[in-house]
Amino acid sequence: MAISGSDTPTPPSKVTAPIEIHCIKCESCGFTEECTPAYIIRVRERYQGRWICGLCIEAVKDEVLRSDTLISTEEALDRHIRFCKKFRASSHSDETEHPISALGRILSRSLDSARALTSNSSSVLPGFEGVKGPSLFRSESCFSALSS
Repeated sequence: MAISGSDTPTPPSKVTAPIEIHCIKCESCGFTEECTPAYIIRVRERYQGRWICGLCIEAVKDEVLRSDTLISTEEALDRHIRFCKKFRASSHSDETEHPISALGRILSRSLDSARALTSNSSSVLPGFEGVKGPSLFRSESCFSALSS
């Protein structure tokens, strides 16, 4: 028995409206992000009407955690904004380096130094000359045996 196309119900098509996106500049570091209006509102509610990017949000959280005394999110945000302003003011060139660009440069340097360490892994690291650990040997397969 054949089923004709008219016998099967067709699911209703969902027409989705395009998501509204805004470009907004971080009030701390100056980085520009594309965000939805709802996200922008949530961030501004949490950070005293200021909009800050995701990296600065993480920096503010870290500032709260590493502070010796209990500080508010507002105080941590003020400290972070002061840090970013000092960072920009301390730039020696005419073109101020963006904090995120500087972070990327620092990260690539640290990755390069990690690669140099691993490339010299055959050499002995200082302070570890006499340390000998047990060698790891594979005794069995990681997969369970299949029985017939």
